[in-house]
Amino acid sequence: MRSQTGKTEQVGTSLSRDVVFQILSNQRRRYALHYLRRHEQPVEIGELATHIAAWENDVSVPEVSSQQRKRVYNTLQQAHLPKLDETGFVEYDPAHGNVSLTDKAEKLTVYLEVVPDNDLPWSQYYFVLGCVSLALVTGAWLEAGPLGLVPDFGWALGLAVLVTFSGAINVYYHRNLHRGHTEVPERDR
Repeated sequence: MRSQTGKTEQVGTSLSRDVVFQILSNQRRRYALHYLRRHEQPVEIGELATHIAAWENDVSVPEVSSQQRKRVYNTLQQAHLPKLDETGFVEYDPAHGNVSLTDKAEKLTVYLEVVPDNDLPWSQYYFVLGCVSLALVTGAWLEAGPLGLVPDFGWALGLAVLVTFSGAINVYYHRNLHRGHTEVPERDR
């Protein structure tokens, strides 16, 4: 991506956003990265192709036909894995047919994370939480209706617990439920 100064914005030291978006523009490459994130050991290209074919055809792994697998295998071998290897996101050994994710691929996480259609982004959640808290505190300060019956310490404690609880849920969500999940294949949800 070009900034107003005309320079390409960099991801890391030598990888432009244009390259990252070009890499991630292909669903098959995103599926490959998703599968490799779930496996810490090198994966055989045939195994990777089978799982991607299952996701693309919305079938279970045993239901993948040889034609579906071969189609994915060929494009992975000829185009996608060499491209991912060239950019340093994966290590691909064509001689042995093994593929593994590199540490550099961790930089893609921010680009891969998307908020599902039915999910509220955390930034919006915290904005709404702040607005509601401000309204409640203002109502308590003005002693409006039942809001004035709660002591100041009660409001402070309640809001502190609410923010702490929200933060804990946010941390749990990102560490355990959302890690590596971006465009998750349908059968993996």
